[in-house]
Amino acid sequence: MAMSVGKEGGDDVPMSDINTTPLVDVMLVLLIIFLIAVPVVVETVPLALPKVVYEATVTKPENVNLSVKGGPGGQCEVYWQLTKVDSDELLKRATDKLEALVKAVGGPENVNEENMPEAHIRGDVNTPYRCIGGTIFTMQRAGFARVGFISEPPPGYAVTRL
Repeated sequence: MAMSVGKEGGDDVPMSDINTTPLVDVMLVLLIIFLIAVPVVVETVPLALPKVVYEATVTKPENVNLSVKGGPGGQCEVYWQLTKVDSDELLKRATDKLEALVKAVGGPENVNEENMPEAHIRGDVNTPYRCIGGTIFTMQRAGFARVGFISEPPPGYAVTRL
């Protein structure tokens, strides 16, 4: 690393060019450090996974019970109570149920958390996600604010109240 002070045979005037070699060296070192450090940080993120506690679900009579399973040929089968419905019929039934509720309580201003029905979905273990996701989307589109899943605890598991 030499420093040029001027031209040969000319005046001793310093050059105004900046030597960028040290800057490039520092940047390359930082790049190598980040390339090595980032995968290590990403792969070793400590996680505290949630502890699953099953809470007994109290089903109100106005709640909607849906069963979803995968049918033959990759088709989705959705059951409203025990009646098989397609997506259009599901949307129609859900909107009709909410409209009847609004009329029964005296208008939309009287609808609250306590009298709003919920949609409970029971999904088969082998059901494709698109079937359950489509059912959730349809129920939310109809106006159901609370859509939940019904599951079974493993055998011998004590059900506790939270």
